[in-house]
Order: sequence, then C-alpha cells, then structure tokens
Amino acid sequence: MGAGADDGASGGGSAAATWTEGWDGARAAWAGAVTLVTVADGRDDIGATVSAFCPVSAEPPLVLVSLMSGSYPAELFSRPDEPVTRFAVTLLAAGQRVLAGRFAASGRPGARLMLDDVPHRRGPASGALIPEDGLAALECSAERLVTAGDHLVVLAGVTGVPYLTAAGEPLIRFRGRYLPARL
Repeated sequence: MGAGADDGASGGGSAAATWTEGWDGARAAWAGAVTLVTVADGRDDIGATVSAFCPVSAEPPLVLVSLMSGSYPAELFSRPDEPVTRFAVTLLAAGQRVLAGRFAASGRPGARLMLDDVPHRRGPASGALIPEDGLAALECSAERLVTAGDHLVVLAGVTGVPYLTAAGEPLIRFRGRYLPARL
C-alpha cells in the first residue's frame, strides 16, 4: 500500500466501513460542473440535475451522461417500448444554483412547472426544454446505454448547440455543495 493508504486495520472501524467512507469521501472531493439534462417524453417534460457529465470526443462529437439507475430519466432511456433517445444538456452557470436545486430535489414536479419563471426554449431537434442563461446548451441523441453499477451511462452524439455564451462561470459541485460564485 502507498503512503497514506488506509487498509482499514486502524481507526477503530471495520475495513469495509472504512473503505466505503473513503470511497464516498473521494467521490465528494471530485469537483464537477453541474448540468441540467432535460427530456421531452411526449407525456411530460422531465429534467434532472447531473454532475456526472463529460465531453468524450470532438470528432464525432460525443458526450457521456451518467444517471442514477432508479431515476425516472434512466427509466425513460432504458424502457423496452419507445425509449427516449433525444435530450438536451444545459451547462449551468454559477448564477443558476437555485435552478440546479429545483431539479435535484426528490418528488419534484414536471420540468415545465419548474421552469415556469425561468426563460427557456424548446430544442429544435430534441423537443426538450432548455433554460436560458447557462454557459451552453447541447442537443443530443443517445447512441449507447451501459449499465455501470448503480448508474446508467448514456453515450450520446451531439446533434446541435442551441446556444453558447461568450463569458460566465460554471456552477460547480464540490463536497456535496455548490461552490459560491466568485465576484
């Protein structure tokens, strides 16, 4: 084991508990940009705050979105009959902390209600709701779904960029909290 590694033999806890706590702490120490993933399902508009997002390839343009397996958005992508394939991703700006919180809350209403007081548009390709004032918005088409532990990983092609702002700071999640915007 490397310097500073803990094999669970010290500290009084069981090795499994220590390892789990260490893994949870390590994941929380990963600072991640916060995005809003939205889907037009035909029945309703769905949205979820997602910090497990990353650009994968420039050519072809691909992104990766990781959704909690038990979440409604993951169910929409993985349902056997008529799965959702088109969606939008908004890269949230530091000033959109309240919006991120709305879409992270459990038991939330549909996306239309949560965006009622927020300027937004529909993506021309995805039909998904896209809030304004983010750093950028992407429209995507799911190409592959991968079950990975307790998450569903969606590998998607970028089909459009409805907007890109010239300036601004990202909303960042770190150690379970949104970092304050710099002034």
